[in-house]
Amino acid sequence: MEISIRNLRGEAAGQATLDDAVFGVPMNEALVHQALVAQQANHRQGTAATKSRSFVSGGGRKPRAQKHTGRSRQGSIRSPQWRGGGIVFGPHPRDYRQQLNKKMRRLAIRCLLSDKAANGQLVLVDELALADSHTKTMLGVLETLGAGRKTLVATNGVDRAVVLAARNIAQVKTLPANLLNVVDLLTYHTLIMPVAAARLIEEVFSPRRLQRRSA
Repeated sequence: MEISIRNLRGEAAGQATLDDAVFGVPMNEALVHQALVAQQANHRQGTAATKSRSFVSGGGRKPRAQKHTGRSRQGSIRSPQWRGGGIVFGPHPRDYRQQLNKKMRRLAIRCLLSDKAANGQLVLVDELALADSHTKTMLGVLETLGAGRKTLVATNGVDRAVVLAARNIAQVKTLPANLLNVVDLLTYHTLIMPVAAARLIEEVFSPRRLQRRSA
């Protein structure tokens, strides 16, 4: 797949040939949905807790006589119908994790990368070298590159200048290219990355990498 390369001034800087095994994969919506649900489930802490009648404070004695009061029969103030009593069927700590094997997760990421490349949502720059780490500088770069709405900036490793310049901009996130995930690729409309980051993605998410490891 051929993708145009631009510089930070918005000018054409050549063409890049991207690996079709990573950026030319047909969309598999069912797999992408499964990977999205698994990632969101694995992000849940599962620490919500309530107290049943066994754990709330309260005396063990009967709150009033069984008969001759004209009122309902009550055995404990820890019963759910009493204020401060136990919670019925409330949440308790649990593990929400879902298992998704590596091949499926990486294929879902390749599907989303391919979709962005095919729909013109992938912006490739020759290098992402900012003059300084000021927010104004990053805003100018995003405006020049025509990055509208939500933008994800993938870098070749951790780029401190890019992180500092983008951290105060709403709906803009920076991320090392090897940490791309399904949730971020679906959340952010435009993906900006330098050519070096694209090569890192090809190396990390290529299906041939798993084939070499299994050989």
